Amino acid sequence: MTAPAPRSLTPDEAWALMQEGNRRFVAGEPQHPNQNVDKRHELTAGQAPLATLFGCSDSRLAAEIIFDKGLGDLFVVRNAGQVLGESIVASLEYAVHVLGVPLIVVLAHDSCGAVRAAIDGTAIDAAPLPPHIWRLIAPIVPAARKVVAEQGVSAVDDIDAELVGREHLRNTVQDLLQSSELINAAVAEGRLGIVGANYRLGEGTAVPVVTVGLSDAHA
Repeated sequence: MTAPAPRSLTPDEAWALMQEGNRRFVAGEPQHPNQNVDKRHELTAGQAPLATLFGCSDSRLAAEIIFDKGLGDLFVVRNAGQVLGESIVASLEYAVHVLGVPLIVVLAHDSCGAVRAAIDGTAIDAAPLPPHIWRLIAPIVPAARKVVAEQGVSAVDDIDAELVGREHLRNTVQDLLQSSELINAAVAEGRLGIVGANYRLGEGTAVPVVTVGLSDAHA
């Protein structure tokens, strides 16, 4: 049995394949690729995913389903609110450095509980959260405060959660580039692209919000 052949995709080609799968999912015409016994056996020799997906742990964000992919297609890293941390960055660096993926997709979504908790946490009289949860969502709070300043609102209920989620998504992509010299270099060399996308729960679409290292046509 031989290992899967390394993929030789450009960042743009990898994102195009992700978009094609998402379009099939939205249209209700999924192909369910690479989900058979032969593929399972083939992958015992190794993996060559076409992309890495770093997304929120929300149960409605099942990565392979949303993008109509199968076994061996995606290297997936998730936590609540897609918040960067040491283990997250290390996992993404592994995918880039060892597996050679040409694309990282950072996937946020609307109606995110972590974003809502960060917004609620900006209130002066906010009830304290369990410490581990607070440490997880604390990096989202700056996005909430920026939206508050831009909107000029004072009541927590008036803060636009979708705007906060998108701002946090942009911050996450920027923070990833700043925190990882390896990933930054891969982007600079044209070997890696990053797409920050927002998943619409109702429509099923993954809409790009910010792109790095891809053609402007994808933004």
